[in-house]
Amino acid sequence: MTNVVIENKASDLSESQGDASEPIFEANLGAMKTHEQKKPGHLGQLSPSSLAYLGDAVYELYVRTQFLFPPKRVSDYHDQVVSTVRAESQAESLKLLEPYLTETEKDILRRGRNAASGCPRRLSQKVYQKATSLETLLGYLYINDPTRLQELLEYLNIIV
Repeated sequence: MTNVVIENKASDLSESQGDASEPIFEANLGAMKTHEQKKPGHLGQLSPSSLAYLGDAVYELYVRTQFLFPPKRVSDYHDQVVSTVRAESQAESLKLLEPYLTETEKDILRRGRNAASGCPRRLSQKVYQKATSLETLLGYLYINDPTRLQELLEYLNIIV
């Protein structure tokens, strides 16, 4: 009985995603754009901290998805993800992205940097601010321009 439910869920999932060769996140871009049209208020009302909170989750999801193949032990996935999403790595990623950013994106980075308050003891304030800036930008793009988010993540070789 359980197998039937699992098989039905799997078939529902494959039907909703369309072409199997299409990346998972691209298949969901249409759904995100529909959500954009329904979201209340204005994007400018979201604080940089809120955008960073969302951007942290988005970045980790993309990174986790990237490391799924080839299959390995969960502890190995975890080690790879943690090394990539830690603040020091995010600060380095931001350096790689900076030449490709628009003026609007640089403004979002500045908002995120200025909103970074407090700092874990193991980090310098500057590294923490850069990581928060990147997370703010990713949160902003996730809501406002998922296609651009995908493009920037491709520059970092985080391709899903």
